[in-house]
Amino acid sequence: MSGYIGRFAPSPTGLLHIGSLIGALASYLDARANQGRWLVRMEDLDPPREMPGAASAILQSLEDHGLTWDGEVLWQSQRHDVYRQVINDLLRANQAFYCTCSRRDLQQSKGIYQGRCRGRLTAPADQDFACRLQVDNQSMAVDDAIQGHFSQQLEREVGDVILQRKDGLFAYQLAVVVDDAYQGITHIVRGADLLDSTPRQIYLQRVLGYTTPQYGHFPVITDEQGEKFSKQTFATAIDSADACNNLCLALAFLQQPLPPVELCQEVEAILAWAVEHWSIDSIPSELGIVKS
Repeated sequence: MSGYIGRFAPSPTGLLHIGSLIGALASYLDARANQGRWLVRMEDLDPPREMPGAASAILQSLEDHGLTWDGEVLWQSQRHDVYRQVINDLLRANQAFYCTCSRRDLQQSKGIYQGRCRGRLTAPADQDFACRLQVDNQSMAVDDAIQGHFSQQLEREVGDVILQRKDGLFAYQLAVVVDDAYQGITHIVRGADLLDSTPRQIYLQRVLGYTTPQYGHFPVITDEQGEKFSKQTFATAIDSADACNNLCLALAFLQQPLPPVELCQEVEAILAWAVEHWSIDSIPSELGIVKS
């Protein structure tokens, strides 16, 4: 094993569909081709949106497609105390603050937070509140393995980042950074819909003194209307009985060479071929195909 550690981090809001299989396969192949470890983390941070039984079904689908992970699955629902401690540390360092602003307040600035509650370090007793990370006016950039150079001026383009929502649920931006550091993730291969989040995650990594992983964001698969395949758009769950064909479709989307016909009848043979012939440089930065 090399020092490479990758991961796949689904949320149990629905079953595994072709878009999420592409994400799992890309991260798996990049890890295995680099003689690295591949971890699975369940991002079960939002119970109201979760589908009963989805988490176990996702894990079973991964296994059915030969995508076996190293170690134990990390469940974010079991790490609330860690997230809370990180927020408390940021508050004590005056790098986070309590925020009572409403969505209507944000509409006036096109959703970009303008720092109205900055400096509020005491939780209000009579109002619902969120907690935000205070960002500065520097530009944060990532040199992505697929998308190339991407930068954001956080204060102007994003505003102060939510760490904990008004309903008490911890935000994705916080949990993903804390858990990537905890698991020692060195490489992240995921969909390009998350590229926009990367500069703010890098900023939080630096604030917390964490090492920044290397990133690669592949184009996300869409339907005929240009909508990303997701649970929210009712993407059809993949059928494990058709695992070999599913893997070949995912490889085709990632513009990887397909195995010869005689190897396409077994999941293990397909994956072995795909690992040997993996090339992240072959993945296009733009959408390659559209799934009907």
